[in-house]
Amino acid sequence: MLERKLRKDRTEVTFVLPADTPPGPVSVVGDFNDWQPGAHTLKPRKDGKRAVTVELPSESAHSFRYLAAGDYWFNDDSAGDRDGPNSRLHT
Repeated sequence: MLERKLRKDRTEVTFVLPADTPPGPVSVVGDFNDWQPGAHTLKPRKDGKRAVTVELPSESAHSFRYLAAGDYWFNDDSAGDRDGPNSRLHT
């Protein structure tokens, strides 16, 4: 699930997943972090889910996927768009 907060010249996008699905550490990997695993690892939050927030330029589009333990790559269906094998978000 994606949560968005609009700021003056940027958008804060929070990537949200359940606490234990999939199990183990998960990071969001995309063109905004040069596809570097571990650059944005989801952390537990008070509502029992895990999340990480990334600041992105407003009115832009970005491709991303999640990477979980065991080299398990998966998409975010809530992004609403695809870019080949990747999820695509619009700010």
